Amino acid sequence: MSDVVSRETRSRMMSGIRGKDTKPELIVRKALFAAGFRFRLHRRGLPGVPDVVLAGRRVVIFVHGCFWHMHAGCKNAKLPSSRQDFWKEKLGRNVERDKENIDALVGLGWRVLVVWECATREKVAESALRSALTLWIGGEEARGELSGGSKPS
Repeated sequence: MSDVVSRETRSRMMSGIRGKDTKPELIVRKALFAAGFRFRLHRRGLPGVPDVVLAGRRVVIFVHGCFWHMHAGCKNAKLPSSRQDFWKEKLGRNVERDKENIDALVGLGWRVLVVWECATREKVAESALRSALTLWIGGEEARGELSGGSKPS
């Protein structure tokens, strides 16, 4: 199946997708700040250039879009109906790269938390997100995920 919009229109649409300072990322940063955490952003020297780095705690946080990083079991991670082979390959590579980056960070002694976009969408997300972030950061797990309606894992 071919694309439903022209190549130029699709190019313009794709160029408008932000890689930094997205709404979910800003929500996570606001929750961290409100909980008393201080952090750095997008530290280039680390694998995957994490969205948030709490260096003193050796914690990094990635804020992943459910679609772009194929959040398993999430309604927001639906594969487009057009050009499915292209999207499977593109999004599959994102998932592979995420795993490689997380493995590398854990190997370097960092604790890694992935906050999924769906965890930031609910109306009550702000206080729940702040609590979940505080709980996970205060724990000892090397890897964790926060998603909509879930406790830290």
